[in-house]
Amino acid sequence: MKLHRLGQFSAILASVLSAAASPFRGTIRPRLQLRADGDGTSTNKTFDISTVDDLIYMANITVAGKTYLVQVDTGSSDLWIKGDTTPLPNTQQTSSVLNISYVAGWASGHVAFAPVNFAGTSIPSQAFLDASAVNNPAIGHGASGIVGLGFTTLSNVDVAVSKTGSSTGKTLLFNIFAQNTSQPNFIGFSLQRSKDDSTNEVDGTFSVGVVEPVYAAVMDKPAIPTWPVKSPQRWNVLLDAILIGDRVVTPTTTVRDAPGNRAVVLLDNGSSFTYAPEEICNAIYANVSGAQFDQGIKQWTVPCSAEIDIALQIGGQVFPLHPLDVTPSSDNTTCLGSFIPQAVGDGEYDWLIGVNFLRSVYSVYDFGDFDSSGKEGDPYVKLLSLIDPNEASADFHKLRGGSPKTNISYKAAPVASFALSMDAGQTLERIENYIPALLGLVALNALILIALAICGTVMCCRRRGTSLLRERRGRATPVQMDPINSYIAGARAHTYEPVSMALTDDTFVPPSPAFHTDGKSSRPDDRPKSIA
Repeated sequence: MKLHRLGQFSAILASVLSAAASPFRGTIRPRLQLRADGDGTSTNKTFDISTVDDLIYMANITVAGKTYLVQVDTGSSDLWIKGDTTPLPNTQQTSSVLNISYVAGWASGHVAFAPVNFAGTSIPSQAFLDASAVNNPAIGHGASGIVGLGFTTLSNVDVAVSKTGSSTGKTLLFNIFAQNTSQPNFIGFSLQRSKDDSTNEVDGTFSVGVVEPVYAAVMDKPAIPTWPVKSPQRWNVLLDAILIGDRVVTPTTTVRDAPGNRAVVLLDNGSSFTYAPEEICNAIYANVSGAQFDQGIKQWTVPCSAEIDIALQIGGQVFPLHPLDVTPSSDNTTCLGSFIPQAVGDGEYDWLIGVNFLRSVYSVYDFGDFDSSGKEGDPYVKLLSLIDPNEASADFHKLRGGSPKTNISYKAAPVASFALSMDAGQTLERIENYIPALLGLVALNALILIALAICGTVMCCRRRGTSLLRERRGRATPVQMDPINSYIAGARAHTYEPVSMALTDDTFVPPSPAFHTDGKSSRPDDRPKSIA
């Protein structure tokens, strides 16, 4: 029975896989705080939001005069609507056919234009996908589409419109911000927990350009740059560490140019759960008594009475998770781990962080303010923790039984900081990537020098060998000047004897210049006479 009920819960979760890059969804009843109008004023309105076990967050949008319920999603950038008829009435259809694919599901149809009103702001002509065929989990939970709240650079609709030579395919948020460039370009979220924490709910809000007064402290928090810093496609940030009780787990990355001691994570409120590397999920759940990894559903199952206290460290700031979100319940006996071991991102990011974390913070996504030329600045994120770990432990055990913990605290883990700027840090990472190539080049040069030295040595040895063949004498042996034809076969070897330099009768003295014979033959006894 328990396994059957657990299977049903898993099936529900599987049916609401993320529209952006992953899985499931919960829901809320948030108030939508509106962006300030041109005169600097703002208006509050309440939107009715349906609840489906905290799995999908939805809001109302008006397209061509008709209101639709759509899923809000920071993990994607396109608006698409599946109406009762195709094409939607009072819309301007184009010939551009588009299919938008998600990790779970897809939507296909024609690109169209229509007046759109969202969060109190009207766009006279907004590009969107008028879907004629859809296979998406959001439809099964009462939504008529998805409104993507990501960057225009990720928009499929904008790409399709750009191919026609037009620049009118920008995202809904881009067009809302462009209406009043003097106002801040951010959105803010507070997501409530409706199922397990019904007695101590956090007000669910979605705001554009303003912050709920109760969360005003978020504006004093340090800005967390996106990754990459310039022109990102998604709401990616760098994760410093995972704090599990008193343990610190340092993440790694597969994203090119990202720091090796951090992970690139996508903040996606379109996903109910968080998708992380297997070793991270094992570090969270493997040491919990009674926890098992279910190979059938590829998730950890955990006794519901087991409180797991963890926090994520992002931008040097520590953000505790509510323990109810670490192990959501299925039957009050066996719970599922909300951190799922699954590879995501395809090299663009390492983790996908869903609402199981985002419910524990108030989040601001700032697209960058417009400068005087109308260009947006660098985007960033700000997060405000909403969780007191000791109060959260009391909430947990009130619902799950047992005694709450006390004195729960987390200390930020030391992490290597970037150099003077993120750009400098990125440059250093590139240099680090090139070090193996540089070492290889040095090694190659060394081999070439060794080869040249060997060749030089061999050539010198050959020349010396030729000289030895000719002379066969050591360098210290006096060279004997043998007269030509001095060797006669069979002759006795010549012996050198000392010669006296004293004059005797036998001593031969060369003739002096004054001596001559006048042509006569000289006799042996003739001696030269002195000319003196």
